[in-house]
Amino acid sequence: MSSMKEKLHTGELYLPNDDSIMEEQLKRLDRLYDYNATRPLEQEKREALLKEMFAEIGEGCYIEPPLHSNFGGGHVHFGKNVYANFNLTLVDDTHIYVGEHTMLGPNVVIATAGHPILPELREQAYQYNMPVHIGRNCWLGAGVIVLPGITIGDNTVVGAGSVVTKDLPANVVAVGNPCRVLREIGERDREYYFKDRKIEF
Repeated sequence: MSSMKEKLHTGELYLPNDDSIMEEQLKRLDRLYDYNATRPLEQEKREALLKEMFAEIGEGCYIEPPLHSNFGGGHVHFGKNVYANFNLTLVDDTHIYVGEHTMLGPNVVIATAGHPILPELREQAYQYNMPVHIGRNCWLGAGVIVLPGITIGDNTVVGAGSVVTKDLPANVVAVGNPCRVLREIGERDREYYFKDRKIEF
């Protein structure tokens, strides 16, 4: 039978306030506190802290404080050149994967944790976690919420305020609550970058 700590990553029901989990989590949250206390001119310190905090973090990543994260990035895997604006929330009770060159707008939430619908189980504080996979070169607009177990394909743009409840394919623009594919990225996008604004180079 797997321990509570092992169940973080198996999708099984577990109790998140188990001592073995809380001990590690509090240490990671303490380090996250240090990151959020850095000053804007302390870029090298921020980079060093992210390398220590995250499971994996590629070169050229920039995360604007404040960053909120259940495990201080301990289960987060960022490719290179990922950009995250203010108030990124990573509910990283299990693994979150974000591909290189992906941009995350302000107030984005990426959640891996869920709670059972059955009231008796919730009353006992049971939880389960499902990993999230976000492809390379995606853009999640301001206030996007990504739910547990979701996969988003490469190059996909998710419109501001969307709630992603189902997987999204690669190379699409998707919007809404619940988030749905609006259209594929196509030829018009090679000519216009915003409404009727032409790309001049």
